[in-house]
Amino acid sequence: MRTGKAGKYILALGTSVVLLYGLRVVLISTQNTDTNQEPDLIKKNQIPPQVQPFPDFASIQEVSKRKEAFFNFIRPAVRKQNQLIRSDRSFLFRVKKQLDAGDTLDSGTQSKLTRIANKYNFNFQRFNEQAFSDLLSRVDTIPESLVLVQAANESGWGTSRFAKEGFNFFGQWCFVKGCGLVPNSRQEGLTHEVAVFKSVDASIASYMNNLNTNSAYDLFRRIRADLRSQGDKPTAAKLVYGLINYSERQEDYIDELLSMLRHNKQYLDVKNVEKTISK
Repeated sequence: MRTGKAGKYILALGTSVVLLYGLRVVLISTQNTDTNQEPDLIKKNQIPPQVQPFPDFASIQEVSKRKEAFFNFIRPAVRKQNQLIRSDRSFLFRVKKQLDAGDTLDSGTQSKLTRIANKYNFNFQRFNEQAFSDLLSRVDTIPESLVLVQAANESGWGTSRFAKEGFNFFGQWCFVKGCGLVPNSRQEGLTHEVAVFKSVDASIASYMNNLNTNSAYDLFRRIRADLRSQGDKPTAAKLVYGLINYSERQEDYIDELLSMLRHNKQYLDVKNVEKTISK
């Protein structure tokens, strides 16, 4: 395997993560390690009909206009899901504050805490300091620019069959017959399908939940938590290294995403975006 900038960064970062987390013994929590979990939004072995119109991005000849159109199409859903995550995260901090003060949680608070834990595939026997830290590492936002460039990369800027027919911008799979679209290039003996979603919101929600719960992205979450603990902002350029397992291309994939982050900065910059939206 080629050892480029991404490889060296990951090696150093991985060593740091081992030192930081290697001594942790989780006695009260167990985490879902099923890397092939079927998206929650696909139910009853049936492909849901599209309920949201899908733009014809391929017909937009000017590259800059196509990029703007694609990012603007999915950006609202990214912001919506991140806001929902922030709400869950704020609730956890409020619960922690109550417990630190010696207060007893009422039934409503306990129920909501359980719902959030279930949402992020996290089990705990007692909500103490360790459980709070472990759950909080999952209940966290994902940088908007990282979501946007990965969606562009995986969907060919919204022109792929899976994006157009199933709002699947991230190549997410499902494993029940009839749950999605069968890849034309699927090898004989394999049974996976590409998940189908009803809307952009559903697709983004599933993708974010995947990064926040799947054991394949444990490094992603550890990098993010480590940055938080140091008072550093978890940016796309820093977190992208945690996606080493997202693609079989591994280091090359990360290098490609980093390149996309650099070359599309004008479309990703928040100030530029706000100016465009306000026009």
